[in-house]
Amino acid sequence: MQESKKRTALLGLAFLAFLFLSSYENTIFFSLLLGEILKNQFLAVGMLFLHNVLVVSMILLGMNFYVSLVKVGFFKNEGKYAYIVLEHPRVYALTFTVIIVFLSILRGSTLIYGGVSLEALPTILLMSTPVGLVEGYGIYMTIKNTLSQTLKTKDLAVIYGIFLAAALLEVALINVLITILKFSA
Repeated sequence: MQESKKRTALLGLAFLAFLFLSSYENTIFFSLLLGEILKNQFLAVGMLFLHNVLVVSMILLGMNFYVSLVKVGFFKNEGKYAYIVLEHPRVYALTFTVIIVFLSILRGSTLIYGGVSLEALPTILLMSTPVGLVEGYGIYMTIKNTLSQTLKTKDLAVIYGIFLAAALLEVALINVLITILKFSA
């Protein structure tokens, strides 16, 4: 039992440290992305893939920390509610995925357009749907497999492959939008 408490504490400290570092990464990522990165397609795919891998790894670390907290008995005063997320990983994974993808779209559009107007929101959501679906599936698989405690190395390779496909799709869609904007101007 002592070993599992040490593991949980280390997971928590690692999660907090990487959460702190990810705020800096996020700021740097979006400032670089809006600059010269999009002119080099290979670099843009690499940057988006690396960012997505970091995000999904943070989710994976956070979910592992939660599972470890539940198993150690941190929520034992909660009674039957402590295990509800572990007993229904699909429902929680779907809910959490929808929230993450929606907030990601809002954050990206806020940085790119300087804000989100309610009139432009349907268009932004429609343009973001293909990439959001691919990334959402990768996030869903990560959370579901972590909470159900069935994540294997093969699953992680598939998840990272999904995020590579999402990065390729995102750069392709950005290029299409840039081309459309050039011809319409």
